Amino acid sequence: MKKYLFFILNLILFSNRISAQLSPENYFLQEDGKPLNKVSSQNPLSNSITDIITIGDTIWLGTSRGVSLSVDGGENWANFYGQADFGTDNVSSIGYNNGVFWCASARSAEVTGGQTLPEGTGLKYTTNLGATWTSIPQPLDIQTDTLVQYGTLNQIRALPVTVAIQNLAYDIAFTPNTIWISTFAGGLRKSTDNGQTWKRVVLPPDNLNSIAPTDTLDFCLSPVAGKFCSTGNLNHRVFSVISINDSTLYVGTAGGINKSTDGGVSWIKFNAQNQTEPISGNFITALGYDSLKQTVWASTWKAENQSEFYGVSSSSNGGQSWRTYLRDERPHNFGFKNNDVMIPTDNGVFRSSDDGFTWLLPNNIIDENTYKFAKLILTTKEFYAASASGDYIWLGSANGLARLQEIPGRMWQGSWKIYFATQPLTSDNETYCAPNPFNPRQDDGLKIKYSTSGIDANVTIRIFDFGFNYVKTVIQNVTRNFTKDSIPIDYWNGRDDNGNYVPNGVYFYRVEVGDNDGVYGKILVLQ
Repeated sequence: MKKYLFFILNLILFSNRISAQLSPENYFLQEDGKPLNKVSSQNPLSNSITDIITIGDTIWLGTSRGVSLSVDGGENWANFYGQADFGTDNVSSIGYNNGVFWCASARSAEVTGGQTLPEGTGLKYTTNLGATWTSIPQPLDIQTDTLVQYGTLNQIRALPVTVAIQNLAYDIAFTPNTIWISTFAGGLRKSTDNGQTWKRVVLPPDNLNSIAPTDTLDFCLSPVAGKFCSTGNLNHRVFSVISINDSTLYVGTAGGINKSTDGGVSWIKFNAQNQTEPISGNFITALGYDSLKQTVWASTWKAENQSEFYGVSSSSNGGQSWRTYLRDERPHNFGFKNNDVMIPTDNGVFRSSDDGFTWLLPNNIIDENTYKFAKLILTTKEFYAASASGDYIWLGSANGLARLQEIPGRMWQGSWKIYFATQPLTSDNETYCAPNPFNPRQDDGLKIKYSTSGIDANVTIRIFDFGFNYVKTVIQNVTRNFTKDSIPIDYWNGRDDNGNYVPNGVYFYRVEVGDNDGVYGKILVLQ
């Protein structure tokens, strides 16, 4: 199990069910907050887009560099990063309810022994599209918080979580007057006072398939075993939560899916071992709800049992039975467009309009409109988020954001727009490349940024090794028209003229623009 938790904690996988986050529409907050400056741009500030919420022409993004917001369908973006409350934190989850946008943040922290682990840095909300924000500290216990009252019969021993390390909110959901967050170390928590205080929510331990307040219970509420609790519970490591109405919640853990129909008091657990038609795996990294078809979708990764497998599971009868799809795929999230479900995975965004019987990936994602002389291409296969509003579909990937204006009735067909985040050049006689260091066997390509001073010019780009021996021509005498702010479209794939990957080492590239002297850049290849 440890290797799966390491993957989750470092990549920060998020849940993206929008219709569940929008319901119910009665969670109210005070009009207070701290003003926060924002940076305006034609692109989001990060290329790692981990979550998307769409409401008409308003698009909220959770990214590795804060929150990005567009209120005009993606033409312009406000990026909240690097100032005031946001600092330089990642966003680990986002949620929206009744005009209020929430996000949770996290960062990497070095602990004893030089190990780096994720650390929660709190939550924030805005009631006015980011004009002001209210910040909430990361929910923590005090050392004496060792008991949770459950019903009238039980005082459950509970491990107090007093530090923010491995304690960050991976998902956010809402029921009337209550906000719910899912965390690994802190478990499932809820607040009924706008995040000022938080209560631990009791879920079944690994050895029980259900709990109710009338039961007589004897277990310790803890995700891991230690001095306080001799036994840890995978079902207390919480990664996803959705609400489908005022009283029904689904909670995904490292031990299965938990369902409550009484507002989070009583729970029944579904896993790969306790049903005749079960989920594919017990590690639930994301949940989604299709409100049109009243179907729960779950990202069900393989956990500890050898009979489990990676895939997607869905139930249209409240969890009594499950169907499984996309065996061996690793899904990250869910999005819905009319009758279609969209599932971002490591191998693209799978989409089905027939309840999972057939699946279709988009063809090449190519933006033919941003530049008159060249096409922008989103080459990555790794996607984290999907959402839809009207005829528009939004896809968040590990290497940029894409918007499809889809032709009605023609799946994945229409006009694509691609958004890449880049740093502007300081002058026209400058170049840089990214990512650098560059791993051609893993990265989607080395982007080379340069300027032609905003005029049409013939451009040639060549790669040389450390001894300035010729390696590869990327483009030759190709017309380009770039400014210092333009998105780079020219890539090197890390191969030489013979199609072989180059060895590790330092390389140089030369950009020749028209008759001007070439400008050089340096590349470090590490595989």
